Parts: sequence; C-alpha cells; structure tokens
Amino acid sequence: MSKLFSSLTIREITLKNRIVMSPMCQYSASDGFSSDWHLVHYGSRASGGAGLIIMEATAVSPEGRITPGDLGLWSDDHIQGLKKIVSFIHGQGSVAGIQLAHAGRKASCAVPVQGGRQLDERHGGWQTVAPSGIPFMEGDRTPEALDEKGISQVISGFTNAAIRAREAGFMVAEIHSAHGYLLQEFLSPLSNRRTDEYGGSFDNRIRLLRQVVEAVRSVWPAGNPLFVRISSTDWTEGGWEAEDSVRLATILKEKGVDLIDCSSGGNVYNAVIPFSPGYQVPFAEAVRKTGILTGAVGLITLAGQAESIMREEKADLILMGRELLRNPYFPLHAARELGDDISWPVQYLRSK
Repeated sequence: MSKLFSSLTIREITLKNRIVMSPMCQYSASDGFSSDWHLVHYGSRASGGAGLIIMEATAVSPEGRITPGDLGLWSDDHIQGLKKIVSFIHGQGSVAGIQLAHAGRKASCAVPVQGGRQLDERHGGWQTVAPSGIPFMEGDRTPEALDEKGISQVISGFTNAAIRAREAGFMVAEIHSAHGYLLQEFLSPLSNRRTDEYGGSFDNRIRLLRQVVEAVRSVWPAGNPLFVRISSTDWTEGGWEAEDSVRLATILKEKGVDLIDCSSGGNVYNAVIPFSPGYQVPFAEAVRKTGILTGAVGLITLAGQAESIMREEKADLILMGRELLRNPYFPLHAARELGDDISWPVQYLRSK
C-alpha cells in the first residue's frame, strides 16, 4: 500500500488515509449558521474519500468573521446545523474537524464575489480589533488595539467555541494562527507593536496563542487531536520567519498540540511569495524535525507528488485545498493511480 493511503492514529482518533481537506471559506453562511451548501460541499468530499475534512474558518465571535458570510460558533444555536454535517462526514468513514478562527484586523470585509474590500459600518461592517492600531492595507479602517479585557474575551471566545465544537461531534479542532488573522497578527513584529506583555520579545508575541492553546486544550477531549495552523513565514524582511516557526512548534508540542499545519503568508498584503508546486513543504519538513506531526499544504495537486512527500517523510498529512474544490473525488482517483484498493461509497461501486 502507498504511504498516502496508510492510516494515521493521533491520540485516540484514526484517519483512514493521509489526505485532508484543507479549511477553505465558503462565504455561504447567514449569521454564522451553516446551510445546505455546507452539507453538500463537505459531504461530497467525505464521500470522495478524504481521511479528514477540516471545515472552514469558523468565527469564535461575530466581530471575528472575515465576512458576513462566515460560519460561526459563538452561539449554542449554531451547534445543531453543524451536527448534521458532522454526522454525514462520519457516516462516510471520514473524520470531521473544524478550524476555529478570529479574523482580527482582516475582519469586516465583503465576500470575495462582491469585491472583498473592507466594509464600513454604513454597509454592514463593524469595528475590527488587532494587537496594534495598524491597518492591513491602505484604505482599511484602523483596528482597535485590544486591551486586557478584549484579550480575555478572545481567549473565552476560542474556549467556548471549542466546547460547542465538541458538542457538535467534531473529532479534530484546529486553531487558526495563520494568514494574517488575529493570532498571527500577535506573532509577527510587523503587525504587533505592543509594549506590554503581549508585544516585543518572541515570548511575549506568542503569549496569546499559547493562552488560547492552553484554554482550548483544557476543554477539548483528551483523546481528540488539536492542530494549529501557522504562517511559517511572512515572506517579508523583519517579519515572522521559518526559524520562529520551528521554535514555536517545540513550545506548542509541550502545550498539547498534536500537529502543526504549515502554511505561510497573508499578513503582508504585498509580500512577494514564490509560488510553485509544493513551495511550502520545506516548512513542514523543518517543523517536523522538532518531533511534532506536521501537515503540508500549498499547490499539492498530484497523487505522485503527495506520495513522494509522504515517502520522504517531509510531513505526516497532505492538506489539499483547490484541488479538492476542483475534484471532490481526488482520493478515489489517486488511490487507483497509486495501485491501492480502497473502499468506495456503496452507491458508487458500479463505477469503481
């Protein structure tokens, strides 16, 4: 059997293969509530054979949404709709995960099909928050620097959302600390100019993420995995660097994080990123050397490419984004290409 289609057990949860659906916003929620779109979208990827489905960035508070179309888990009322999706995913033999997020200064934006620019309060927007009063890009409103009370509310938001995720039946939780959203804004010296215990030194800048991880781990089932997505580098001089990510990984492992999902960028709007197939894999490989599991993501589109990453032990999971948008059944086809005989949905056996 190929390495890509071998199982992986993390704590008490076993993934049937190493293919993960990367969290990708659908901007199709209303007031944080999931819809039939989410059921069909995630359900089709589960029936398509992915071992783990991580649902999109799900806001821990209303002001933590990127757009008004984001999913949310700031209310108990959100649980029931998500339960239905989780049940279907698990019914296909996949594992359901969820990414908990706060957009920080990149919140309050129109959905991409409407231009994606930041909305003012006259057009349905809201006041954004950040570690410091530095807008993401020219034309954005100045975010409000979080005070002690605001930071406490952020931690509580992640904690309570994790409790609701547990109630909805998710088996994996991922904390979103990447792509220029709130937790990564604290990590990077380019967006964090604070002079208190949350700014300045490396240890101070990682403090909020560490507190969020500790709080979530305290309410998340001991047998269930906890992931953290990071931007491994800002791709900008003076910003967060790959060496910082390696150092952070060691600390997060001690705090009960099981896997680092190694992405990059997103905190500097005009950063020059060297896009190419598998361009972020070296980050996963470097972080993995600390002893923590890693996920590789970014322009991984071919079965052979993914298998090579596994065989060369550069990562433990392959997170696929756009390729799974294009082809929900990529795992079924990849297994055939790699010579593996895996289970298909019984409804589709006539076409196997």
